[in-house]
Amino acid sequence: MITVFGSINLDLVVAVPRLPTAGETVSGPDHQTFPGGKGANQALAARRAGAGVRMVGAVGRDGFADLALASLRESGADLSGVRVMTGSTGLALIGIDPAGENQIIVASGTNDRVEASWLEGGLASGDTLMMQGEVPFQEARDAALQAGRAGASVFWNPAPVPEGDASALLELAAVVVVNESEAAAIARNLGIDGDPESFAEQLARPGRAVIVTLGAEGVVARTGTDRYRFRSPEVDAVDSTGAGDAFCGAVAAALDRGEPFGRALKEGVAAGALACTVTGAQSSAPVREDIVRLADRIV
Repeated sequence: MITVFGSINLDLVVAVPRLPTAGETVSGPDHQTFPGGKGANQALAARRAGAGVRMVGAVGRDGFADLALASLRESGADLSGVRVMTGSTGLALIGIDPAGENQIIVASGTNDRVEASWLEGGLASGDTLMMQGEVPFQEARDAALQAGRAGASVFWNPAPVPEGDASALLELAAVVVVNESEAAAIARNLGIDGDPESFAEQLARPGRAVIVTLGAEGVVARTGTDRYRFRSPEVDAVDSTGAGDAFCGAVAAALDRGEPFGRALKEGVAAGALACTVTGAQSSAPVREDIVRLADRIV
């Protein structure tokens, strides 16, 4: 079972001819709305990849809440841990250019008020606790401590990177996933080399795997003893939004069902690539059959 302790948003997406620079306005012809939030995105991605998933988070008492939860509810994920609170549901404003690159501004809303105490009694030995960087860092750290006491493993994707010293949570995580820019930011905070290969090597330990995603170049990863490098398969990319979340969800789902680490990485790379072929963060999360088919082609 995977329990996701994280953010729930509604995404407002605008396709634009190019991404704006500072102080510039760029117009698009229309907009679309999609359920989002890195927590909810990864929960749905893991669910579609075949895992049992429970979502723990919060939405506001507004018109965005039901829209933000629609895909998770349809997937059959357990939403009993989602609280409805006074305030606004998280909101992400996303611009996407013709190459599929994006710029994102997030209004946190009720995501800033989630509490680790909501997890009490909900984690068991052998479970996975998935977390990201869109909930308060102290609550995430407390959640990781709870997972440790319960015998659950911690899968942490610090995106966005928390301010200050991330080592307190790094020490509690069994799997850490970052992209290149996140690796560089954490490395600066820790005073280590931010090159993806060096970053993974320096932070990996027995019992802790470190994964750095490289976009179209695939992924590099280290465990306590082994190094992995897989390239991403070529796809017709239209939107990179949610690709990292699809990767995380697929990796977590594969590990949760006992797949070897290398195979889990391949399924993550396949899921991330497939997610780039569809617009939207959650709408692009692929199903297990498609993930497995493409992962079989990655060497």
